[in-house]
Amino acid sequence: MLLNRYTHPEMGKLWQDGYEYERWLEVELAVAEVMAKRGEIPFEAMEEIRAKAKVNPKRVLEIEAVVRHDLIAFLQAVVEEIGEAGKHLHLGLTSSDVKDTALSLVLRDSGRLLKKDLQALRTALVKRALESKYTVMVGRTHGIHAEPLTFGLKLALWIAEIDRQDERLDQAIVTVSAGKISGAVGTYANVAPEVEEAVCKHLGLETALVSNQILQRDRHAHFMTTLALIGGTLEKISTEIRNLQRTDILEVEEPFAEGQKGSSAMPHKRNPIVCEQVAGMSRLLRGNALAAMENIALWHERDMTHSSVERVILPDSCLLLDHMLRQMTRVISGLRIREDQMKRNLQKTYGLTSSQRVLLALVEHGCMREDAYAWVQQDAFQAWDNGIDFIEVVSADARVLKYLTKEEIQGLFDLKYHLGHVDDIFKRLGLEA
Repeated sequence: MLLNRYTHPEMGKLWQDGYEYERWLEVELAVAEVMAKRGEIPFEAMEEIRAKAKVNPKRVLEIEAVVRHDLIAFLQAVVEEIGEAGKHLHLGLTSSDVKDTALSLVLRDSGRLLKKDLQALRTALVKRALESKYTVMVGRTHGIHAEPLTFGLKLALWIAEIDRQDERLDQAIVTVSAGKISGAVGTYANVAPEVEEAVCKHLGLETALVSNQILQRDRHAHFMTTLALIGGTLEKISTEIRNLQRTDILEVEEPFAEGQKGSSAMPHKRNPIVCEQVAGMSRLLRGNALAAMENIALWHERDMTHSSVERVILPDSCLLLDHMLRQMTRVISGLRIREDQMKRNLQKTYGLTSSQRVLLALVEHGCMREDAYAWVQQDAFQAWDNGIDFIEVVSADARVLKYLTKEEIQGLFDLKYHLGHVDDIFKRLGLEA
């Protein structure tokens, strides 16, 4: 399982051996109770099983070292605790009836915890978006200054994507929340379909309509690709913060704690290490998602090529994403937004970010678009190449002055023009202060 360095207690608990054994026992007890109600095992035996059944993880591992089968070792350890009545456990079942159904419980609970993490990140994003709703900065396309926007709009974009990921996670949780109690090849030869239905209902799981020895791995691949998609969004956010924290831009900075150090050699360094960590971890999520898709195609009614893979990728991806979401929430909550630097950066291109406004104004006043584009481009390049304010070059261009007065040109460089629909965009997201 993942290094303790990246494991938080709540999610870590779900993937400990002891928790897994408890879920196996939960499934076994649910089957026994349903069978007792159906008269398939003595009710008195069921009461004794319920009273005495418990799991000793240490004992399970001792037995497994001999039998080399985790579920058999688990059953032996539990039956040792129960005594004679233990013979009524696991009747008509195959190991995967228990293990796959229990795994669905763990994945469901993990998904719910990740959803809580995702909502915490959204809350942090909303708070900062409202704070910086009108904080003007330059927008960049291809890494080059384009037109002004606000930092709040950048955050709003991330919020909308988080909302889509939240919907995907809901669906992935539903998909993976399925159980099967159908026997060795899915024919219910030794256990009735009604037992499966009752057990799954008791556990809060969907009953798989058809299964073989296992639950089909497209369900798990769906869950894992969803986690990778969420990781992609976190990488997107972290990469943007890293780029905006470049010394040459320096419009935002991730939190830097008192006493923290950025380099063993250079005392001045404040590196975006949390965002770098998140970006790196997203690669693991994508790799694990690919491995999950490789698990879909198995031989006949089941082989075990998926098992060893899942022992690594399922806990690791859940633990990774839990950590990534928590880290990103911390970054957003403590993000330093440098409005003064955003204003300075806006001026670095001498007002060229208003070029489209000048173009459109010329066209609106009767100029042919091709002519207007050529004139504005020539003026823009002259301003850039000579370090002159774009407004000065445009205001001195006789071709432009045939269509626009100097007062009209001055108005084209008002930054407020670019903020006219900020409120509308926020309202679409349901974000109002």
